[in-house]
Order: sequence, then C-alpha cells, then structure tokens
Amino acid sequence: MPPSRKAAEEHRQLTPKQMAILTYLRDYERKYGYAPTLQEVADHFSVTKVTVFEHVSVLQRKGFLQRLPHKARSLKLTSQAEFPDDRPTLIPLLGRIAAGAPVETLEDKDSLDLEEVLAGHGTTFALEVRGVSMIDEQIQDGDFVIAERRETARDGETVVALLENGETTLKKFYREKDRIRLQPANPDLSPIYARDVKIQGVVIGVFRRY
Repeated sequence: MPPSRKAAEEHRQLTPKQMAILTYLRDYERKYGYAPTLQEVADHFSVTKVTVFEHVSVLQRKGFLQRLPHKARSLKLTSQAEFPDDRPTLIPLLGRIAAGAPVETLEDKDSLDLEEVLAGHGTTFALEVRGVSMIDEQIQDGDFVIAERRETARDGETVVALLENGETTLKKFYREKDRIRLQPANPDLSPIYARDVKIQGVVIGVFRRY
C-alpha cells in the first residue's frame, strides 16, 4: 500500500471511544430528531465537556462529524460515518420460536449477523438450485445455496462438484476405495460415481424465498 494511502486510512481509523460517541450521536438524533449538546454527551459518558470537545474535534478532522455554526445542538454526522450495526446483513434477533407452543422473546436486544453466519474461511458464492436431488437435506428447487470456495471436502459435506463431462452438480461427498461417490439426498435418485471430481465449493448455508 502506498505510504500516502496508508497514512490516510490510519488517519480515518476510530478509537472505541470515538465510535461510541458517533453511535450515541446517531442514536440520540434518531430518537429525538435533533443532536445532543456537548454537555449532554459529556454527561452520558461521565466525562468533562472539554474531553468531549477534544473527541469531537478529532472526529471533525477525520471527516465523520460537522459542527454547525451558531447552534447549541450543532453536531451533525456526515455521510462518511459508518457503523458496524448498520450493515444490511445485520438483522434484529427478537427471540426464539418453536413449531408448537409459543416461546418467550429475548429479554436482551440481540441481532443475527448474516455476514458472520455465512462467512467462510475463503471466498463465498451463491448458486440457485434446480432439481430435487437434495430435498432430504432441506434444499429444494429454487433455493439458493451459499458455498465457500474450496478445492477439498470432508466425507458427508455437501459440495459443488465439477464432473469429468463438464457438468456441475450439488451432492454429498464421500471417498470410497478407488472412486468418489456423490450422494443425492433423495431416495428416488441414484448416486454418481466418478474417479475424477473437482470440488468447486462446500455448502455453508441455504436461503429460501417465500
């Protein structure tokens, strides 16, 4: 990375306290429709107004915050301010539900981070499923499978496999004595046997639209 670019990125990095202040400003404005005063920020974090002013000045220099002139509630977030909990992959987790009796919702706020759930150790990609060969694995026609791009797999994993004839298939992977067995999860279909199979990815998640 060129020194100038690296210096610019380091300049824009936020400390935990700076991020906490930005988040408080965002949440306060969402709740009340206007920004808090410097004193209200200081009271919230149990620090002095001078300390808050120093943090605000740094946030201004980094481009995350503006102070509007001649206003007591002068703090305004810029479009550069980004928050980890504002990612579109972060979904509120409201509770747990059983397919039977009702279950109480969670007392504490929590969230389900799809990015974290579906993050593999390498690159991930999605494929739309066609066919019913994996229905016993709860993978149906029209579903989307999320796969981690890998060239190896363990027995029993569901893989995206490239066959010798150039076709790609979604099956469970098993090594046998002198061949590979690609097992469908459908009792009406027969397994595929091959000696040369190229693994393109391993399934780590399934999405279904209703």
